[in-house]
Amino acid sequence: MKFWQAVTWAETDQLIEIAKFAEECGFEGLMGGDHALWPNTLEPAYPYSDSGYPPQVEESEYPDQWVSIAAMAASTTTLKFTTGVYVLPLRNPIEVAKATATLSILSGGRFILGAGAGWMREEFDIYGVDFSTRGKRFDECLEAIQILWKNNLVEYHGEFVNFPLIRLVPSPSDHIPIYIGGDNERALRRAAKYGDGWIGAGNIPETVPPILQKLNDLRVEYGKSDGAFETIVGLYAEQTVDLLKSLGEQGMTSTVNMPFEFSLGKKSSIDEKKRFMERYAKKIIIPMNLSSMR
Repeated sequence: MKFWQAVTWAETDQLIEIAKFAEECGFEGLMGGDHALWPNTLEPAYPYSDSGYPPQVEESEYPDQWVSIAAMAASTTTLKFTTGVYVLPLRNPIEVAKATATLSILSGGRFILGAGAGWMREEFDIYGVDFSTRGKRFDECLEAIQILWKNNLVEYHGEFVNFPLIRLVPSPSDHIPIYIGGDNERALRRAAKYGDGWIGAGNIPETVPPILQKLNDLRVEYGKSDGAFETIVGLYAEQTVDLLKSLGEQGMTSTVNMPFEFSLGKKSSIDEKKRFMERYAKKIIIPMNLSSMR
């Protein structure tokens, strides 16, 4: 079992110290969050709450993911980094491919592209991107980016993404994994077809095994069952060694320690965050690692 620390909404000026200490504690990586902006008015369309409103508010911090990951990677040596999740169909895939290739090189292959379709219509409207076609646009972005990472001239001609023969230099020297977020049918299919892994949106333990089985079935359907596949699942339950062992035996490869805001409140010091990660390491990471050695 691997362990990630969510840094969504963490104070931006604390991220480097968080990363350094998370590495000391034995975390596999850090997972940030992405939104391009916060609109003045917001319709209740968030799919993961009963109210339709997300947990973040206007003041919630969403630093640029590529800049913040680069800074944290430069301050660490083994920690991995992803976003849960980057709203990919909102962006230009050529720019994303270039930025992520550079991140992968400078981090020594420690970057993972975590991507999702997005749920906030207002973001798309303000960017001038059609919200209703984001699924198809997302698929084309995923295909185009993997082509653009190749070390030669490439072209892509889709309905929404279209470019002639071009080459982006430098190309990544390591394979950049892609993890897809979301747990509806389309998201799971997309993860199985295009992804090297899947990021859950927060699940109660009972729902995890059926989702893992569904992913396995879909990967067989797409002829992808032979490759490695990561499943990063945040749990709406108290984490225990026994619970994680059970889910690990059923195919869950990674879990997430909750965002600091959920436990420490909207503002907390770097020392409070360090103690929070330290407690998790002593309660979960160290015992799990010891048990796997037996």
